[in-house]
Amino acid sequence: MPNELLFGIAESGVMDTDSDPPIPLETKFKMVKESGVYDYFDKTPAKDLVHEYLRCSEKHDLPILAGGWFYVLGRDDELLMDNLRIGARLGSLVHNTQIQMDHAEGPLVTDEQVAEIYMKAFETGEETGCRPTFEVHVNMWSEDFRRVEKVADLVERRGIPFNMTLDHSHVIFKIDNPREQEVFGIHESIEKGDLVLDPFKKDHICGKWIHRGFVRHCHARTAVPNNPRNVWKHHPSLEELPSQHPKDTVGRGIQYPFIKPKTGQWHSDWDESKLEPWKEVLRQLMLHHASHSESTLRTISTEFIPHPDYGGGAKYSIFKNSLACAKWLRKTWNNISKSVLKETYENMSRRCLETREIA
Repeated sequence: MPNELLFGIAESGVMDTDSDPPIPLETKFKMVKESGVYDYFDKTPAKDLVHEYLRCSEKHDLPILAGGWFYVLGRDDELLMDNLRIGARLGSLVHNTQIQMDHAEGPLVTDEQVAEIYMKAFETGEETGCRPTFEVHVNMWSEDFRRVEKVADLVERRGIPFNMTLDHSHVIFKIDNPREQEVFGIHESIEKGDLVLDPFKKDHICGKWIHRGFVRHCHARTAVPNNPRNVWKHHPSLEELPSQHPKDTVGRGIQYPFIKPKTGQWHSDWDESKLEPWKEVLRQLMLHHASHSESTLRTISTEFIPHPDYGGGAKYSIFKNSLACAKWLRKTWNNISKSVLKETYENMSRRCLETREIA
């Protein structure tokens, strides 16, 4: 039988727009449960809120199977371990881990430093049952996609599996995007063919991560090649977030509506066909998961969010886009898993017939 796959939603995606009044936590759980689309809630709350999250989870029969946070090495090392323990208390399988590109002392974190904190977190994850998954993400060490396999090699040489969160929107939006390809100087590697971003081409980077078995968790937020930058102002209630941009600047643009926005809900033209590269990575990930019994992937969380680099200031419903995306994920997974199951049975039947003929 194909491996199980569960679908969840990041808490920050349970809203319409960031200009609407905040939604109470219990209402969020109720909305997600009653949607009939999701298997779990995705959140790592502060320690003093764990009891309330557990109460809502139990009341609405909606487990909290994933969560995550961001960390500065040299400052937040123990916070990561604490959050893994919080995740375990909540029943989470994974903790999405973002390691920021700069060390607390100033310089860029090295591959060795990332590998060291990964191994420490891995040990805590094995003890607690909530495993760390290091995310590919802008503003983090992994925004230089070439570093992911280097860190994985360092970890695997010590006999430890490397687990990551695949959020391929951070890869897709850099396709045909000269401005973004200048970040970490990846343009030259792309021109040489050493780094391939297009998932329809051979040896593309997401495919390498998938086939090496790194992906234990996945974030699903649509983005398109050369994704439009987020030129709209975001709501003042989000100004305390670390992703806040300086005055008069705009977001990088790593979110594209999954469903067609109505007039006035989106600042750019919308073309459904542009979503195909993003969808293709999910198809390849699901096919690999369905056909490899050793796959550790279990959870995919939709993560349409209202922050400046994403959907801040948008007029379309973030929650409705999340639901539509989740329905597509389920349909795609059902089709792929049934196809793999059918092929498996056909191969087994053929081998049985061949064996009988030989006998």
